Amino acid sequence: MTEIACLISLLDDIYDAYGTNEELELFTKAINRWDINCMDQLPNYMKLCYTILFNVYKEMEDLMSEQGKSYRIPYAIDQMKILCQAYYAEFKWLHEDYIPTLEEYLSVALITSGYKLLTIVSFIGMEDNITKETFIWAFNDPKIVRASTIICRLMDDMATHQLEQVRGHIASAVECYMKQHGTSQQAAYDELNKQIKNAWKDMNEGFLRPTAVPIVALDRILNLVRVLDIFYKDGTDGYAVVCDSVKASINALLIDPISI
Repeated sequence: MTEIACLISLLDDIYDAYGTNEELELFTKAINRWDINCMDQLPNYMKLCYTILFNVYKEMEDLMSEQGKSYRIPYAIDQMKILCQAYYAEFKWLHEDYIPTLEEYLSVALITSGYKLLTIVSFIGMEDNITKETFIWAFNDPKIVRASTIICRLMDDMATHQLEQVRGHIASAVECYMKQHGTSQQAAYDELNKQIKNAWKDMNEGFLRPTAVPIVALDRILNLVRVLDIFYKDGTDGYAVVCDSVKASINALLIDPISI
């Protein structure tokens, strides 16, 4: 999961800042084919990324095959394909100077948050009570998974959109809402915070018994969102620029001794 999280950041940068349209079209097609032999036309930096990505998935597949759980991997592969297609859609929006409606934006940007992929990948190495039905459930965008992607995307957008617009970036949820409704930035913040609040309610609803899937699976989804709450609370970007609150949390968890 850690390797996939790092690769998501790498892929995001390739689509956001480095790739040309021709390169990204080829790269997206290569990912969609999912064949190590189909990358000959890619530039060297993309070949390196593609090879690393393919090898990480191959390692997962080998480990799961030993445990008789290889059925888990195709869901993570398919979600990676969907992620790269969504990245490419955002790239085209940027270079066409297109600002979508908030609803159109979220149909793509909730995917590029990477949280649905991370959720599915987080299930791969889990115990036997995580069944094929759990993966089918997660892949089909249940309310709690969608809620996690909404919280991730909207908190991220509000914390980072001003800096991203300076350096040239796709319109965020903030700009999309402002243009669609002709409102101020603060009004957009108010609406997006309302949607985040409602998404937290959906997260809580997902834990009501009987649950759709084992609680341990829901805990993974909740804990992923808790990470974003640390990174982006109070409108700070603790992911791109590690702030004091994030450092303090990491120190408290991993470095500072616990009194017994």
